[in-house]
Amino acid sequence: MLKVSVIIPTLNEQETIASAIASATQAGAEEVIVVDGGSTDQTTQIAARDAALVTSDRSGRAAQQNLGAQNAVGEVLLFLHADCRLSSNSISDLVARLSSSPETIAGCFRQRIDQPGFRYRSLEAGNLWRARLLKWAYGDQGIFVRTSVFREHNGFPDVCFLEDLLLMKKLRRAGRIIVLDSHIDVSARRWQRRGVLRQTFRNWLIVSLAHLGASPDRLAKFYPNDR
Repeated sequence: MLKVSVIIPTLNEQETIASAIASATQAGAEEVIVVDGGSTDQTTQIAARDAALVTSDRSGRAAQQNLGAQNAVGEVLLFLHADCRLSSNSISDLVARLSSSPETIAGCFRQRIDQPGFRYRSLEAGNLWRARLLKWAYGDQGIFVRTSVFREHNGFPDVCFLEDLLLMKKLRRAGRIIVLDSHIDVSARRWQRRGVLRQTFRNWLIVSLAHLGASPDRLAKFYPNDR
């Protein structure tokens, strides 16, 4: 059976990291690796209780996740944001699909944002169809990829922003990408802080500018790092 390594990048996530680790463990992860980018709160102390802890500098999620992948032993890498939680059947579903479909190299899960309301259901639906049609999964959808493929394509690009989109664009050309029916629970905190419409418009604008050639470093200035 395929073994799955869950990699969680963190920066000051003391309120969320314990539940993220617990969800990965309960879902059946072979190992959970937390890669901390210089937290000044209790994140590292909490993470070290139940996960392997690796420390990095504040160069961003791409570097953190690549470092975690270097230390992983699983045949599949699953990148989990600290404010997300895997469902209990997520890893078993992942393993079953990849085991039965050798041509499938990567994918993500359906989102379930942890707030009620039509606005959040609309966000979930839009993100689902983006991942299904364009094969552009974002980090808060729980990106997973075969370890051999990840390493063959040199992992996340060395950028400080949009690393998830750039990785998926590479993988889309390499093989089949799927969206599993099992879900990942996602915190609504970003939309609550900035407003659903404002946050969504900002996301669309940033992605559009990226496709027009704007550099991730410049675009990062328009997306506050408040994880």
